[in-house]
Amino acid sequence: MRLFWDFFSFQDPNVRWVSLGITLMCASTAVVGVFAFLRKKALSGDAVSHAVLPGICLAFLLTETKAAWALLPGAVLTGLLSLWCIDRLTQDSRLKPDTAIALVLSVFYGAGILLLTLIQNNGPEGQSGLDKFLFGKAAALLPEDMWVFAAFCGLILLLIIAHYETFRLLSFHPAYAQSRGFAVRRLEALLSLLTVGVIAIGIQAVGVVLMAALLITPAAAARYWSHRLSAILWIAAGIGALGGLMGTFVSYTYPRMPTGPWVVATLSFLAFGSVLLGPKKGAWVRYRQARRNHQKMEEENLLKCLYQMGEAAQDWQKAWPREEIAHRRFFKPRALRRSIRQLRQKKYLLVQPQGLALSPEGIMAGRRITRIHRLWELYLTQHLQLAQDHVHEDAEAIEHIITPELEKALEARLNYPDLDPHQSPIPYDPPQTQ
Repeated sequence: MRLFWDFFSFQDPNVRWVSLGITLMCASTAVVGVFAFLRKKALSGDAVSHAVLPGICLAFLLTETKAAWALLPGAVLTGLLSLWCIDRLTQDSRLKPDTAIALVLSVFYGAGILLLTLIQNNGPEGQSGLDKFLFGKAAALLPEDMWVFAAFCGLILLLIIAHYETFRLLSFHPAYAQSRGFAVRRLEALLSLLTVGVIAIGIQAVGVVLMAALLITPAAAARYWSHRLSAILWIAAGIGALGGLMGTFVSYTYPRMPTGPWVVATLSFLAFGSVLLGPKKGAWVRYRQARRNHQKMEEENLLKCLYQMGEAAQDWQKAWPREEIAHRRFFKPRALRRSIRQLRQKKYLLVQPQGLALSPEGIMAGRRITRIHRLWELYLTQHLQLAQDHVHEDAEAIEHIITPELEKALEARLNYPDLDPHQSPIPYDPPQTQ
């Protein structure tokens, strides 16, 4: 508890600058990463994060300082060069995009390792710690580095705000943006510049190996929480900032653990939680939706079964023993009990001493699902020329998802038929009396 208070009170200046720098960097990187994620440029971000290493080494050889203001231009230059190489290889050769990305990544990263080795063996004084750019060393951040990060991140966010509408159009409808007269290639270049910029400013804290995770993980996690771009940007920024702060806290608690890998680990933990619990596309939501759909199908199958049994007996209010229902159509005992319970709550089903009977509302619901089933069988035979003995299974699957609007359109298309392909009557609702 004391460590928690000491960290979040920011009494230690080093903790203050490192925490603010990491949080700001993670939030801004996540915002740019959303556009890279939506444009399916995640692998390009990985290539850029590795390609900035030779630029950092060259900038150090020219300036002989490890200050952020001196190393950033070199990192941005080689990052942009790597994107240009990927573009050229993809357009001017027969290489696929993933092959071009892998080739550029390995060549630039290999060149960076070679330059780093030469600097360590024969480089100028002050090169100690340059190898930390491989995995990052957030604890080495200085106040002047943080101000450089803040200025750069502020510029990036201002550009995104200024071009938000065009960036949104470019992310979802690039062809439409081009038809509207937008300078698509210029906007693509600006987004690439923003991507390279955030990667360059994050290298010192996280390193070239882990920077791609910082770029893409918050964006991928935010996609599970919303479908609106504005909400995704805010959520990604929040996830990035929270992951950065949590990773810094863990590194502060266990000083021997590096900050960069812990930031990526906490972001991965948040992303895993989003995959499981995200309200839009999370695994739990999809499981619940699939369960509800399956339960709806079971209930409607029971209503249809009871209606058709009543149709055969010309008595739709007759109570049927469960054994006879099970003989007519197989129901798992547990599923049958659940369907009976749900249909009773909806007042579709009556449980009588003789068995199960449909209520007036249940008769209407059973009539509708039977009608849809037979209409769809007729549609498949008349318009898709399927054999009569091949349409039942398809109708069993589609009858549960047809909306009332589609049902009316289907009736009109078939001209309100009386019989299905098997000569069974198609039941319509009786006319309402005034």
